[in-house]
Amino acid sequence: MRIIWSTDGLLCLRSATTSFWHSDAVRGPSTPTEKGGLIRRLKAGWHGGDRLLCLDGTLLRLFPPLRATWALKGTQAMVPITGRNAKRVLFGAIDLRSARRVVLIRTRAGQAEAQAFLRALRRRYRGAGWLWLLTDRASAHPAPQTQELADRLRIRFVWLPRQAPELSPMNQLWRELKRLIAANRQATSIDALAADAAAWILTLTPQQAFRKAGMASKHFWLRKLLQIFWRPT
Repeated sequence: MRIIWSTDGLLCLRSATTSFWHSDAVRGPSTPTEKGGLIRRLKAGWHGGDRLLCLDGTLLRLFPPLRATWALKGTQAMVPITGRNAKRVLFGAIDLRSARRVVLIRTRAGQAEAQAFLRALRRRYRGAGWLWLLTDRASAHPAPQTQELADRLRIRFVWLPRQAPELSPMNQLWRELKRLIAANRQATSIDALAADAAAWILTLTPQQAFRKAGMASKHFWLRKLLQIFWRPT
């Protein structure tokens, strides 16, 4: 995809042989050893009443992400923009058993915001045992203050392999959200965009969330582990 700027506040999208690179789609090595160690840790520490969630954050910008799109033959697809590029951070988590989702909207992604999301998760799971959070090593997560709070809230972080977003069900939801809600069009305001994004995540049915997050696939990498934790009755 080539992006051609124009001076009247429009972007022209023209298909080309190269793909449009987007950070959410970056894939890195995730060795069987890394995944095996993660699964062994979960098996060793798991107790009845515990819950397993995947946590991930994403950045929404008023400037729309660009994706391949249709246009009349011989014409270029136009994306009107205002030139403003405000942003919001969305923290999200999905329950790997029930597909329940929790979303928090913030203006930044610092320690205070990450800790606010941990508190929000515990409020949603007051009666649960330990909350196991599959997530990446975002700067706020390994911070001592965040780790201390997590321990008080009976939350344990389980680090996903580095640069392996394809292992995160929540990341898959973010990618689908940006494709459907944000791509190739600019919202009226960043707050409207964030509200629409949160509503899209939260109003999916459990079946839709399982499918869009990749958890319904027979190739889902934690499928066998989840069958051990929650055997069909």
